[in-house]
Amino acid sequence: MAWTWRFEGSDGAEVQPAVEPEEFTTQGDAESWIGEFYKPLAEGGADKVTLFEDGTEIYGMSLHPAGEE
Repeated sequence: MAWTWRFEGSDGAEVQPAVEPEEFTTQGDAESWIGEFYKPLAEGGADKVTLFEDGTEIYGMSLHPAGEE
């Protein structure tokens, strides 16, 4: 299994992340990575991330605290 993130700007278009992610072997590793790097990713232009497992969308979330979107 491969877990990957997709990064989107405020307009919903895919953007290059400010921090280059790896391909993760577990969901927990992918989520730990996003928890560590969400601030520089958001500062670099990513507003939303979507987690995929082997190309299947699992969920998406904002990189901004509630009320700051």
